[in-house]
Amino acid sequence: MSDLDNAMQQAISTIPECLAGGYVDLSSGMLLGIKTVDSHPEEVLEMLAAATADLFQGPNVVSIENMFKKARGLPLDDFHYFQEIIVNSENLIHVFMRTKENQDHVVTFVCRKTANLGMVITKARAALPKVEAAL
Repeated sequence: MSDLDNAMQQAISTIPECLAGGYVDLSSGMLLGIKTVDSHPEEVLEMLAAATADLFQGPNVVSIENMFKKARGLPLDDFHYFQEIIVNSENLIHVFMRTKENQDHVVTFVCRKTANLGMVITKARAALPKVEAAL
């Protein structure tokens, strides 16, 4: 896992005002890797994988994905329609991105809200292939 740790650390250092990064396997519900610049309560880290799964695979999300795919004439079970989810909280930007090779893997980055959102997304997208390849 040191390759994943190194890739996450490198990604965090290139994404503007990034405070943390995590790698989640939706199929197992496991947090496979995490790097932070600060300590966080264990309860928060334990819930990250479950919350990420809810964001991407909750029943309402899956229903909406299927409605979009049906409206566009796409197969219902071939792929996931939602690839990225951005959540803005009071002080933070949370970026969740499905990996390209494994649709059940999601990489997440957390940045200060003062960061330029466009640069956060651009740098996170650029970092994704290296993080994904490290696993």
